[in-house]
Amino acid sequence: MARVEPATSELTYPFWEATREHRYLVQWCTSCATPIFYPREACPWCLASDTLEWKESNGEGIVHAVSVQYRPGNPAMNEQVPYVVALVELDAGADNATIRVMSNVVNCDPEHVRIGDEVSLVWELLTDGRNLPLFEPASDSTGRSRTDPSTTASRHPAKETQ
Repeated sequence: MARVEPATSELTYPFWEATREHRYLVQWCTSCATPIFYPREACPWCLASDTLEWKESNGEGIVHAVSVQYRPGNPAMNEQVPYVVALVELDAGADNATIRVMSNVVNCDPEHVRIGDEVSLVWELLTDGRNLPLFEPASDSTGRSRTDPSTTASRHPAKETQ
């Protein structure tokens, strides 16, 4: 499947290397205990630059916004239309914090993805061995996808906090 592959940089190298092991890392500032997305050279909240580290996300999220693309944003995506572009509120790896990331929701009917759907991280292998993080609908206890129209469970489950 053709896809535009993201470039790496010195700043994003730890993130992309972790994807080779199917790990999703989130940058954190230890000075103000805040997750940072997208990776930056300094914390956008406290401006610290020497207290940045990486924490692993559990890969669970909730669809915050969604759009189905019928025309590809790039010709490399021609064979994938229609496809879902979603803003996912993703576990940030600690302290019940979340970040919002743009990605695709795959392995489902694009027309059935809704705001509030629970999603889980999946991986698409890139040509250089890295993996592109994508999301798929999480299954409920019956094994049915939450985006399955026959599912009678709530379309907008509340995220539990502890």
